[in-house]
Order: sequence, then C-alpha cells, then structure tokens
Amino acid sequence: NNLKSVGMDKVITCFNKRPDASVRLICFPWAGGGSIYYARWAKTLNSSIEVYSVRLPGREGRAKEPFFQNMQEIIDEVIGVLLPHLREKPFALFGHSFGAMTCFAFAEHVKKVYNLEPIHMFLSGASAPYSEARLQAPRRSHLSDQEFLVWVTSIGGTPPEILANAELAKLFLPALKADLCVVDNYRCSRPSTPFLSCPVSCFDGKEDAPHDLQAWKDMTSGDFTVQMLPGSHFYLKEAANEKYLLDHITKHLETAEMDYL
Repeated sequence: NNLKSVGMDKVITCFNKRPDASVRLICFPWAGGGSIYYARWAKTLNSSIEVYSVRLPGREGRAKEPFFQNMQEIIDEVIGVLLPHLREKPFALFGHSFGAMTCFAFAEHVKKVYNLEPIHMFLSGASAPYSEARLQAPRRSHLSDQEFLVWVTSIGGTPPEILANAELAKLFLPALKADLCVVDNYRCSRPSTPFLSCPVSCFDGKEDAPHDLQAWKDMTSGDFTVQMLPGSHFYLKEAANEKYLLDHITKHLETAEMDYL
C-alpha cells in the first residue's frame, strides 16, 4: 500500500486532507499549469469538499520527469492513482482550457471502462474537443519560441515578469508547449448519445476568443448551463470571478451530495 500512496502524492496535490468529506473535487491544470492554484481552493471550500489537484510530469515536484506525449498517458496515470478513490465516494471534475479537455477524456474513460460517473462537471475556457471550433483552432505547439511568447503574452494569465525574463521563460515554456502538443493531437468523436447524466456547468471569460461551449451539451442528458464572466482567457484568476466559481461549485456539490445520499 505504501507504493500506492507515493504515487498518489506525486500525482495529486491535496492541501487539506478531509477523510470525512462527502465529495471530492478533482481539478485538472490548464496548459503549462501546476497544481498549486487549485489546491489552495480547499481553504475556501467547506469541509464537505476535498480538493484533489492533478500535477502532471515536468512541473513542480516532478520537474525532472519527461512530459507526457498524449492524452491517454495522462488519463492512464491519473486513473492509476485515483481509481480506488473514485470508487470510495462521489467525485466532481473541474478543468480550465486544456484542463477542460482532460476532464472530458477522463470522464469518458472512467464511464466506458469502469462505469463510474462524476456527480458534476465544471468546464471552463474551452470549446468541446469534438466541436468544429476546436478542430479548426490554430495549432500552437509548432510555433517558434518567439512566436510562442507573443501568443502567450496576448492571452494573459502569465506573470509578465516571467515572460520578460529569458531564463524564467525557458523554464516555463516547455511544460506549456508539451501540453499544447497533447491538445493539438487529441482527437475524440462527438458523442452520438450522451454518455453522462450528471449536470455540466460551463464558464468562460466574455473577452476571451469565442469558444463553442454549447457543444459540451452533447455529453450529458443532465442539466447544462453556460455562464459568461468578465475578463479574458484567465478570467478565473480575478478574485471576484474566482469567488463566483467557488460559490457555484459549493452550491452545486452540496445539493448533488443530498441527491446522492
């Protein structure tokens, strides 16, 4: 069992262990992102919710590990450590941008292979991966470092001091590029019938490039909502928006949990 927990601590950041929590919120990072941002949500969310934040190879405590090359590698690793936890109590998923795609791949796999389903999915800042909008989006992983920096600067969310410092940028860019390579190569088919029945909540920044959020509806027969918040791609890093998201998550997980019991 010891080995299992080592894998767990490597892949999942959990700041507040809550064995008595009634639901787990599993959060997937945006491209190039670490796990700390979501892990600190545990301080705000109430004690009935335990936050598991996914840490991918090549960042934070896994800086020396090679990046994953494709979505399946990510899913296999995360499910490898989380499966016993998924069976133990209800779970919900949150993902922003690349993280929203990972949420989809994760939910699809867990449902197909283990017949397990989240009680709620919270998806942010991304077109559904099978939508035309996504399939026609420009590929970013082929850009030169210079073009890449220009693009990353334009979407915001990365501290300008990182981008202005060549040494820091060198540390930060490889993880981002690796994740975008996964995005560029990820293909999944549009669900012909919904494979989930849980509610799906979508969020996006009003000033971000438009995403096809409606296409996410194809995955569930449950409630589907879209909420636009002020700001651009990293709208969720603004305090008022973050508070809105966390209030929404809390409210929905508390009611879902009552339904579940």
